[in-house]
Amino acid sequence: MNNLYSRKKNHSSGYLLVLVLVMGSVFLIIISNFIGFVVTQNQLVNFRFEQQRATEIAEAGLNYYKWHLAHYPGDIQDGTGLPGPYVHQYTDPEDGVIGEFSLDIDSSTYCGDISSIDVKSTAFTYAEPDAVSSVGAKYTRPTVADYSFITNGSTWYGSDRVIYGPLHSNQGIRMDGENNSSVGSGQASWTCDSSFGCSPTKTVDGVYTTGSNATPGLFSFPVSPIDFAGLTLDLSDMKNRAQNNGGIYYGPTTGYGYRVIFNSNGTVSIYRVNNTYNYISYSTYEGDHWGERNVITSQTLLATRTIDSSCPLLFFEDKVWIEGDINQKVTIAAADLNSSAQTNIVIEGDVDYVSGTNAGLLAIAEDDIDIGLTVPDYMTVNGIYIAQNGRFGRNHYSTGHLSSSYDQYVKRELLTRTGTVVSNGRVGTKWTSSGNFISGFNNRVTSFDLNQVNSPPPLTPQTSDVYTFKDWRQGG
Repeated sequence: MNNLYSRKKNHSSGYLLVLVLVMGSVFLIIISNFIGFVVTQNQLVNFRFEQQRATEIAEAGLNYYKWHLAHYPGDIQDGTGLPGPYVHQYTDPEDGVIGEFSLDIDSSTYCGDISSIDVKSTAFTYAEPDAVSSVGAKYTRPTVADYSFITNGSTWYGSDRVIYGPLHSNQGIRMDGENNSSVGSGQASWTCDSSFGCSPTKTVDGVYTTGSNATPGLFSFPVSPIDFAGLTLDLSDMKNRAQNNGGIYYGPTTGYGYRVIFNSNGTVSIYRVNNTYNYISYSTYEGDHWGERNVITSQTLLATRTIDSSCPLLFFEDKVWIEGDINQKVTIAAADLNSSAQTNIVIEGDVDYVSGTNAGLLAIAEDDIDIGLTVPDYMTVNGIYIAQNGRFGRNHYSTGHLSSSYDQYVKRELLTRTGTVVSNGRVGTKWTSSGNFISGFNNRVTSFDLNQVNSPPPLTPQTSDVYTFKDWRQGG
């Protein structure tokens, strides 16, 4: 019996030892895995921490280059005169040199002029060189495309107006229309007379309204004036770029000017205008007058040209009529640099952008930009329009002063405009008498163009020399 008891006891002790060894092994495996998990998580946390620091260093690289451009505008070689990338160490105020960033810099250039600068900043910390992070941004200087209207004279936006985007006038504004953005006047007060609907004449706030459509909470006055002299472009320089950098140039004609039709395939058809219809029209500055001659009666095709995408600039030393469908960024200018006469641009028909393209138009006239007489009843006018010394608008037409075949064009129904108007003089596209619509466009809808804000056409005038971030993106 004792031997039997001893054998049973030995067997039980053996089973217990095996169980202890198995459980101990399992426990060691669990502990090992747990410790490995903790170590891995700690490494991951450290990696992410260093990667976040790398992102901050990369952002510091972008800020550095913004500073550099403020001191050296247009420099895309980081002051070295050599191709990049450009490497800089980053110093933390507390920890000293902790990492570095590398800059890849590129630019969008038209006709030899920088339009925008793209910077990609890639960084890492010395503590974790594999934790690399990249950020990128486009640098541009603010342009007139940021506004729906910039005027140097006082302006009245009637109760029928719907305007999306900022407005600015260096003088007074009567804002009775609907606005969804800022309305700024350079004047604390101004004199509103009968031409602005005030009878009797009275002194009013810089931005004044009598209607319920406007949003006074978005009014600001006085604000800093915009320097119109600074907005005017060097037309001689534009002419030189058109002649020598791949643009299109035409000199003065023996006729009345040029008709330019933009085609949706990236070409432009250019006509010489041989003859026009003469009639009486009225403007605030000239009163009743002959000689507007905006209706073409005879023309000759000169050429159909392909617009060079590297220098999409057209310069004409004569009056120009424009219309058509645009599929790229393009700038057109009309200026007579050989005489004291100043030239106009006439918007002859719809100016539209081809759907799905990154299109944009800048049209600059030495004097006025006119919307013509024989235009569509429902008209689309896209683009940035600059009347350097004149005004943007449509003159008043009367059935008593036109041939009967043109009477139907006196009143038009709707003008839809997307883009910007910069006008030295007073803007106007609708005429009323005693509250009754008598000429121009009965309804007008105006929007600024965000696409042109982010990517303006060549040589668009800037409102500031300071570069700003556009299109910030993680990963460059």
